[in-house]
Amino acid sequence: MKFYIATDHAGIAYKDFVKEYITNKGHEIVDLGPDSTDRVDYPDFGRKCAEHVIADKGSFGIVICGTGIGISMAANKVVGIRAALCHDAYTASMSRAHNDAQILAFGERVVGKGVIESMIDAFIDTPFEGGRHAGRVAKIEACGYGADID
Repeated sequence: MKFYIATDHAGIAYKDFVKEYITNKGHEIVDLGPDSTDRVDYPDFGRKCAEHVIADKGSFGIVICGTGIGISMAANKVVGIRAALCHDAYTASMSRAHNDAQILAFGERVVGKGVIESMIDAFIDTPFEGGRHAGRVAKIEACGYGADID
């Protein structure tokens, strides 16, 4: 699997840990920044990750900020992206199984390294179930574009 990772200044401390964990599992990871703890705006990096994931079909992303909230909201503004803010392995697994999420989001100030490992494992190991969930994902895709989803 190929992953893109982006953070803001409040998520950068865990970035190297995540990159090492992903590569040790045999996956590729591309760092989209930032490269220092200088203050940056999370919307810029959430969007950057989402745009790379959309452009590189079949790839995935990881975005990290202080809480994961802002950066996941920014990523979700990119058409076609489903970024899931997760707090444990269960939410990470369900984000893939039921929502076909392409981006895992979490907060550095919210979860510890052990939880991050379990979320990444769940995200990687859980396939999209399709079936009844496919129609729901299609409705997510239609939201905001004037489509009638009744």
